[in-house]
Amino acid sequence: MYCVQSTIQVIDFTKCCKDSGVLMVVKCRKENSALKECLTAHYNDPTFYEECKMEYLKEREEFRKTGIPTKKRLQKLPTSM
Repeated sequence: MYCVQSTIQVIDFTKCCKDSGVLMVVKCRKENSALKECLTAHYNDPTFYEECKMEYLKEREEFRKTGIPTKKRLQKLPTSM
């Protein structure tokens, strides 16, 4: 779903924040701007929008059938009780 570039930007921003501590607001501006720019490009991409919409509609349909949220449905069941 996401491009490799956005993954790199998330990693860079996360690393900067962890390394900077409380000063992350000041020290990580460059990484934050790069991440925002990439995410905005994704949000404005009609193909990406349609992909997300279809995924949401599929999950909603499954929830309406089962009453179980996707998160709960995907959790592993215990092997023994």
